[in-house]
Amino acid sequence: MSDRFKQRVALITGGAGGIALEIATRMVAEGASVCLVDVNGERTEKAAASLGTGAFGLAADVSDEASIAVAARMTHDRFGRLDILINSAGITGPNTLLETYPADAWRQVMEVNLTGAFLACKAVIPMMRERNYGRIVNIASVAGKEGNPTASAYSASKAGMIGMTKSLGKELAATEIRVNAVTPAAVKTEIFDQMTEQHIAFMLSKIPIGRFGQVSEVSSLVCWLASEECSFSTGAVFDVSGGRATY
Repeated sequence: MSDRFKQRVALITGGAGGIALEIATRMVAEGASVCLVDVNGERTEKAAASLGTGAFGLAADVSDEASIAVAARMTHDRFGRLDILINSAGITGPNTLLETYPADAWRQVMEVNLTGAFLACKAVIPMMRERNYGRIVNIASVAGKEGNPTASAYSASKAGMIGMTKSLGKELAATEIRVNAVTPAAVKTEIFDQMTEQHIAFMLSKIPIGRFGQVSEVSSLVCWLASEECSFSTGAVFDVSGGRATY
């Protein structure tokens, strides 16, 4: 492993498991100090403990502005800086037709997936401006490009994240803060527990490579986007969908 994240500090939402924890594992191994944020405090602390002294965990609700702002401030105050934000917190919502989609469930998906990313960005950007350096990586989805049937809220939230990435990247282009997104196809993590078997089979059928992605394949791309090496890409969307994406 390299030390490309030496002296860098990262805040990773949804950090208690899945893709986010794999990203954190790689970053810590490459020298970063990492704060994992998740709504489940006990699980988050256990995840952080598994990474050793380079990580700590905080309970926070990304959909609550005060909660994520406090987590960002605590991370900054602990290390004196905050260099990297990975927006990975997300839920799928129910798999049902739009005409029968519960309005409360729709709002919850939007609040966690899209508003949560917005609030995290809003909290950390002033801290990044202090040093005129930052890397923000938003974990979107190929569903945000193509739309998945019976997953309208999830697809719309991820499309919104793509749009926000493009807008924010342009807003910060004159600084040394870079903002990019990745659009994975389905990666088999515990988020599959929130989906129907029918929906899982549909997602697999759409991937030309013929298998689900691996968390290591997504994390390797994310870590490049979160590093100093990514200096000329901003407001961009990077595909990791096994050939599914058409643009």
